[in-house]
Amino acid sequence: MELQVSNSPFNQEQADLLNRLLPTLSGVQASWLSGYLTALHARAGAVLPAQPNTDAAAPASAAAREITILFGSQTGNCSGLARKLSKKLAEQGGQVTVSSMSDFKPNHLKKIENLLILVSTHGEGDPPDNAISFYEFLHSKRAPRLEGLSYSVLALGDTSYEFFCQTGKDFDKRLEELGGKRLVPRVDCDVDFDEPAGEWITEVLRAFREEGSQSAPSSPSIGATAANEIDHEFSRTNPFHAEILENINLNGRGSDRETRHIELSLEGSGLEYEPGDSLGIYPENHPQLVDELIGFMEWNPEEAISINKQGEKMALRDALLRHYEITVLTKPLLALAAGLSSDERLQELVQPGHEQELKAYLEGRDLLDLVQDYQFKGTPAQSFAGILRKLPARLYSIASSSKGYPDEVHITIRKVRYESYGRDRFGVCSVQLAERLRSGATLPVYIQHNPNFKLPENPETPIIMIGPGTGVAPFRAFLSDREESGAEGKTWLFYGDQHFTTDFLYQTDWQRWLKDGVLTRMDVAFSRDTDKKIYVQHRMLEKKRELYEWLQEGACVYVCGDEKKMAHDVHATLAAILEQEGGLSPEDAAEYLQRMQQEKRYQRDVY
Repeated sequence: MELQVSNSPFNQEQADLLNRLLPTLSGVQASWLSGYLTALHARAGAVLPAQPNTDAAAPASAAAREITILFGSQTGNCSGLARKLSKKLAEQGGQVTVSSMSDFKPNHLKKIENLLILVSTHGEGDPPDNAISFYEFLHSKRAPRLEGLSYSVLALGDTSYEFFCQTGKDFDKRLEELGGKRLVPRVDCDVDFDEPAGEWITEVLRAFREEGSQSAPSSPSIGATAANEIDHEFSRTNPFHAEILENINLNGRGSDRETRHIELSLEGSGLEYEPGDSLGIYPENHPQLVDELIGFMEWNPEEAISINKQGEKMALRDALLRHYEITVLTKPLLALAAGLSSDERLQELVQPGHEQELKAYLEGRDLLDLVQDYQFKGTPAQSFAGILRKLPARLYSIASSSKGYPDEVHITIRKVRYESYGRDRFGVCSVQLAERLRSGATLPVYIQHNPNFKLPENPETPIIMIGPGTGVAPFRAFLSDREESGAEGKTWLFYGDQHFTTDFLYQTDWQRWLKDGVLTRMDVAFSRDTDKKIYVQHRMLEKKRELYEWLQEGACVYVCGDEKKMAHDVHATLAAILEQEGGLSPEDAAEYLQRMQQEKRYQRDVY
């Protein structure tokens, strides 16, 4: 079959070149090219339909199998896993299509026979932004019967939240209600998701092989080889140790806040990022908390304990510093801890009917509180370590453009330190950076790509950025990138904090960009400088006529920062502006914002 402009995404010149090349390729050459393109797209972070392995050894039944992978991801973890899964299925001979849920047309669902869903849960049990429309469709009366569907769900979440992996659970249950049959059982992953996600992928691959009644090719394709090479680059599972170049307090004297601007060197790492991406940091727990925990339990800090299933050993103190999470209590942890304690009060606390009491206890307490409040003295260190989860990485919005700062990455971190239940509490990563690390020290880091928070492809598109406090970090990256690329689209920044004189983060950068025209306009709200607290949403309402005009011109809206309060208020304010200036009903305003999200004109990086 000859490629035509009408049946392909290529222009006439490209189609002519391909039509001359493709018929001349041998089977080996075609297989090599397929693997090469797969690896090339993986390096670029593209999420595209995976190319099947055309090696003659691939099982015919598997090669004919069409598989759809849909992902819903707030920070990019599910999209990354979807790419990994698609490559492995393609190597096994499958015809795989990968799509964000927001880009998938729900009316195609009835035609799908094999569906794999990878989805995270955001906030208190909510779907991530790019999964909302598909989630609502599937749970509506318009959802079709799916008796011919085989499916499986991988759910990502965080056990420190009450509704752990709720979105994945909802998808799994709903697909079953619609008649679908599970290919393999759903797997729910905590923040350290690599191992359980890998096991789920293995089970999915095995299930498709068994259904095809044939084994996969015995020798890996060039695509598999390239993928293995990529896995050995610096990544989430193999972090790069980046040197700190600068560590500066952005707040002025007299502020009750401390916000650090951190510049790190990526030289020699091969790591690349775009504005909107995040930097993952593997932090260390506070030594004071570690030593108090060891002292109270009367453990030997030098005792060697196993820290994983492979039997890798580490000195207890080092493990509590660098490997285990000890500052957050979760419901699953307390359920496991109850099995190590003879304290009847703890046994009762984790029983059904005590959910509210348990939730109240978890809030603001850490592992030292747990062992002091209940009877754990005498518990062997190895037994206790066995119930702890791995210390998760912390993600921070990148505050620089690689175009403006080659081989560097900048982040903005506000120190968290407070008193609770009679003890000082420390933000794990923020306090480590603010108090214990200076220039010349190194941090284990990786890049977390976020395809859901990206500048518009058209550099002339106007953008509206809303980011109070440290939420302004990615917009420093946006404007730096636009300055370097010469983008001419209008830009508008809404920024807020407590005090103008002490808390105006990156003030000189904004002033320079305003002067140079990179930043078209800026509105600020300093909540503690007036008798009545003024926030960014109030400034938006004050400028509602102009803001509505920008929306009508096709502006993209970006929101970064606190989800529970700020992001909710900003969303409500946008809806109010559409109602007041556009004459829309509440229902039409909600639909307008939903359409903006689907068109990627309304993107949020909230936490």
